[in-house]
Amino acid sequence: MARFHPLKVTEVRRETRDAVVVTLTPRDEDKALFDFTQGQYLTFRRDFDGAELRRSYSICAGKDEGRLQIGIKRVDGGAFSTWANENLAPGDEIEAMPPMGKFHTALDPAAVKHYLGFAGGSGITPLLSIIKTVLAREPKSEFTLVYANRQINSIMFREDLEDLKNSHLGRFSVIHVLEQEGQEIDLFTGRIDAEKMTALFSHWLDAKTVDTAFICGPEPMMLAIAGSLRAHGLRDDQIKFELFASGQPGRAKTKAVSKTAIAPGTGVAATVTLDGATRNFTMAPSGQTILEAAIEAKLDAPYACKAGVCSTCRCKVLEGEVEMAVNHALEDYEVRAGYVLSCQATPVSARVVVTYDE
Repeated sequence: MARFHPLKVTEVRRETRDAVVVTLTPRDEDKALFDFTQGQYLTFRRDFDGAELRRSYSICAGKDEGRLQIGIKRVDGGAFSTWANENLAPGDEIEAMPPMGKFHTALDPAAVKHYLGFAGGSGITPLLSIIKTVLAREPKSEFTLVYANRQINSIMFREDLEDLKNSHLGRFSVIHVLEQEGQEIDLFTGRIDAEKMTALFSHWLDAKTVDTAFICGPEPMMLAIAGSLRAHGLRDDQIKFELFASGQPGRAKTKAVSKTAIAPGTGVAATVTLDGATRNFTMAPSGQTILEAAIEAKLDAPYACKAGVCSTCRCKVLEGEVEMAVNHALEDYEVRAGYVLSCQATPVSARVVVTYDE
């Protein structure tokens, strides 16, 4: 089964000085594969000087817009984002995996809910998809967005957000927090940290009315927001995260101690199932991740970020024990069920059996 499929670029729109919105069209035979859920992302691949790079970008279109769009913000030194901003043009073709991600909740046309979103910079991209879809498919629900940027000219989708606010009066509101520009209300100037969250909940937001909160942005901001949401009564299952880049290690894990530890100098007997086919091979005795070993064994194992962030490489351990160096993507219940991020998982037992098919 092919993991990557060609998408035709039909439009590239300059959104800000450092960001573009790209409209993509799948082949007729692939349209069903790219029927996304709001909040999901696409993983792309492209060769740069003989090396394959994979990057994930969130879909910004709503479910009912009838189009596939992503937002790409240029990252300093980023080969893929710089190429997309400077060279990608209508008529080009680019390869992508079908949509993935769990940054969403089920919607009900009869629901009466209040959603709260926090976005930092390009973190608005999946939230825009969620906002558009909620407003269209839950006509009795409301959405409040708190959107942090450095300054007004760096705000992605500013016109789209204003149009949504005008089209859904009383149902959608936006609070812009600008780090480097003063505003009429001092509360909306500066960074979103624990202190500002306390002030927001004291003067502007009522946590008791919130059913679900979505957070997408830099990790320090996300942690401060999540901590404040919990302190104001929201449960973990009411808080949804999306993170594509991280400068800090993931959740701390107690180092695993295997009951069948790997003997020094020996390899790990690995069995990997992928797309219905099972392969057996020997892994290096230490330091090699399941993903690295699978790729070395010529398996087309899925991956994107290789940083424990996106969950593209998720697999399930059926036998043996592993430990993950970083986990930004899996929920605790998934880990308890045996799921791991193969890009971060190294065996601590002499044998390991995993599957990508569950």
